[in-house]
Amino acid sequence: MPSHALHLADLDPHVRDFYCRSLRVLQQAQVPFLIGGAYAFERYTGIARPTKDLDLFVHPRDVQRTFEVFGAAGYETELSVRHWLGKAFCGDNFVDLIFSSANGCAPVDDAWFEHAITEEVLGMTVQICPIEETIWSKAYVMARDRFDDADIAHLLLACGDEINWSRLLSRFGDHWRVLFSHLVLFGFIYPGERSRVPEGVMNQLTQQLQQETNAAPISTKLCQGTLLAPLQYRPDVEEWGYKDARLHPPSNLSQADVEQWTEHLIQEKEA
Repeated sequence: MPSHALHLADLDPHVRDFYCRSLRVLQQAQVPFLIGGAYAFERYTGIARPTKDLDLFVHPRDVQRTFEVFGAAGYETELSVRHWLGKAFCGDNFVDLIFSSANGCAPVDDAWFEHAITEEVLGMTVQICPIEETIWSKAYVMARDRFDDADIAHLLLACGDEINWSRLLSRFGDHWRVLFSHLVLFGFIYPGERSRVPEGVMNQLTQQLQQETNAAPISTKLCQGTLLAPLQYRPDVEEWGYKDARLHPPSNLSQADVEQWTEHLIQEKEA
């Protein structure tokens, strides 16, 4: 099992001070937040890797208040992508403020906070995103330039015995195939560690796959690939007449949300 001590010794002192100040600003204002990203990943897996920012997860109802608190502390803030991402800047440093997922399928809700774990980060006692939500939010990241399956495999390897599998399954709901795909790959990646995933979970999802395979075909011309790799599936929804799954439950993004996120991704690739 990984050590719970986070390896942050190489963090630039100025960046470290900025992160500590940012956390104190929110704690003193009693704004609930969770730490995710590289710090949560290291906590669960023991794998440390460089990161250019600090990912803070906040409930959607607290986004405006978070902006106001940072603004009062002298930060500049922006709603970078209106349906899931904001930022708080101080000079060249910034923190990401995340309140949903890019595809709209994994919004931050009360359960994130109810199942969070308490940890020490940068010498401060904070809460870390739950393992189930960490897997849930990463599972949809399957773009050409970023595929988070290795992260999920390492999370399963390190924490398979700790996962609340019933809760994880409920998080995916009708998107259980997304989770199943990662679990199947896990068994390929670590053939000697397949028991990390309960046999009952694999049997349940295998039965669901069989039932769905035997069911009558769906008549709706729907592309759910946009939930996984939005740029790669642009032809499907822009040229080939497929409905974009991001515009339907559980995502329920607006067309303006989709267009803004697509433009943001294009700008990132061109930068």
